[in-house]
Amino acid sequence: MTQLPKRLPKLAKERINSDKWVDEDIWGHRLYDEQTPWMAMLEFLNVFCHENQKCQALEEPNGYNTLEYSVPPRWELRHILFNDPKLDLIQKENGGDSARWDKWFSEMNGVPRIQQPGFGYLREHFGRFDDFVEVVNQLRISSIEGSSNKRWTSKFVFPYGPDCLYEDLDQKGTNDRRFFGRTGELLYLMLCRCSPELRTQLVDLIRKRLLNDTTVWNRVCRALQPSNVLAGSLRQDAYLPYQTLPAFDALAEDWIALLSLNFPEHDVMPHLVNLTGLHLLRYFLGMAKVAIGEQSNATFVCEIVAPKKTFVRERAIENYLENNGLSLRAVETYLSSFQKSNEWQQALVSAAPFASCKTLLAEHFMWGEDYSGPDDADRLFASLVESTKSRHRQHLANIHRAYGREIGLVSKRGTNRLRYAPTDEFLKGLLFTCVDKRMELKHFMARLYQRYGLVFGASEAANVLSIDLFEMKPFEANARRLEQRLGSLGLLKRLSDGCAYVINPYAGEKA
Repeated sequence: MTQLPKRLPKLAKERINSDKWVDEDIWGHRLYDEQTPWMAMLEFLNVFCHENQKCQALEEPNGYNTLEYSVPPRWELRHILFNDPKLDLIQKENGGDSARWDKWFSEMNGVPRIQQPGFGYLREHFGRFDDFVEVVNQLRISSIEGSSNKRWTSKFVFPYGPDCLYEDLDQKGTNDRRFFGRTGELLYLMLCRCSPELRTQLVDLIRKRLLNDTTVWNRVCRALQPSNVLAGSLRQDAYLPYQTLPAFDALAEDWIALLSLNFPEHDVMPHLVNLTGLHLLRYFLGMAKVAIGEQSNATFVCEIVAPKKTFVRERAIENYLENNGLSLRAVETYLSSFQKSNEWQQALVSAAPFASCKTLLAEHFMWGEDYSGPDDADRLFASLVESTKSRHRQHLANIHRAYGREIGLVSKRGTNRLRYAPTDEFLKGLLFTCVDKRMELKHFMARLYQRYGLVFGASEAANVLSIDLFEMKPFEANARRLEQRLGSLGLLKRLSDGCAYVINPYAGEKA
C-alpha cells in the first residue's frame, strides 16, 4: 500500500456509512464540495460550542474519533428570519401594535415544529412591533449567504455568539449532510490534534472572540427564541485518519495569530473563514501528494491580474490544472498499491479466489455487496476502481476548484481559464495573519511561500518552476503589481530607504 502517515484505526464497521471507503482513508470523513468554508466554520462552531459546554473543548477525552455532540435546531429563530414572508406587509398595515402582533401571531400559527404556546414570548421581549421588525430585518441583511436560493432551513444567521448557532436541516427536520457534510467536524478534529500549548491558547481565544454570549447581537438572537430551546439529535462518527500532522499546528497558529489581533467585533470572521478554507485546501492537496508518493508540498503560482495575458498567467493556469488532477491520481495510486499488496495477491491464489477477493474488498473498502458482474477477481477490482473514481469526481475532486473560488484564491478574471489570481480580501487576510506590525515586501512574499506555498515573486518562482518554465522579469513585474495592489489598499508604504513595507493596521495592542 502507499505509505501515508500512520493512520488511526478505521471506525467500527457498523459506524461506517460509506460504500467505498477510499476517499475517507486518505482524507477523512469528510471533505465535501457543497459545504463551503463558511458552512464548515458554522459546523465547527456548533461542535465547539457543545464540547465547550461540557468543559472539553478541543479535547478527545474518550479517544480518537469518538466525537459525539448535539446541536439545537432553533426552529423559532429560523422561522422568524427565513420563513416569514409577510412580516413587512403586516408592519405596513394600519392599526396599533396589538393588532399587528395579533395578525402576525395568526399568520405564524401552526408552522411546523413550534411548541405551544408558540411565539407569544416575542411581545414581552420586544414590546413595539416596529422594533421587532427592525431587528429581524437587520439580522436578515447580515445573514450568511442570505441572498442564495437555498432552502430556508439551510440559511444561517451570522454567528454573533452561541445563541445564533444551529445545524443544517431539511424541511423534514433531518440533517441530510448536504451543507453540513462533516467538513466542520474534520476541522474540529484537526484543531483537537494540534500541540497542547496551541490548544490552550486557541480555546481561550475562541471563547472570547467567537462565542461570547454577551455581545449585543447574540443577546438579540436570544430574545427571538423561547427560554426552553430544544436539544438536537446526537451526531457522531466523524473520522480524521491522522493523529498528528504539521498542518494541524500550522492551522492552529494562524487562527491564534488572527484571533489575537485587535479587530473590530465580528470583522475577523470573514478573514478567518478564508484562511481556514486555504488550510483545508492545502490539507486536501498535501495528502493527495503524499498518497501519490510525492514529498513536496503543494504550491500555487499566483498572478496579480494584469491588463493582458502574461507569462505568469500561463504558469498560474498550468499550476492550477496540475493541482486539480492530484486527488484523482491519489485515488488511482492508492487502489493500485492495494492491488499489489500481499493481502490481495494471497487472495488471488487462494482456493476460492473470487470469494476471497470479494471478502477482502468488503473488509477494506466496505464495497462489493451489490457487485453483479462476472465472478472474476480482476473484473471485480476494475469495477471497484471505476465506481470509486466516479464517486470521487462527484464531490471530493471538486474541493480544489470550489474552495479556491470561495476563498478568493482561484478566479477567471481577465480570461476564461481558471487559475490562481487572489482577490483583495484574500490578500488582506494573509497580511493580517502573517505580518506583525510591518514587514518588508520581499520578506512577506517569502513568508507566503514558506508557509502556504503561494508564489508571487521571482525568488519563489525559481524554487518551484523548472528552468525551461522560469523567466525572472515577468515575476518581477508580478511582484510590482502586488506592491501596487497592497498600496492601493493602504497596506503598504515605500519608505525613504527605497524598501517597500507591508503594514498590518491591527497589529500592536492585542484583542
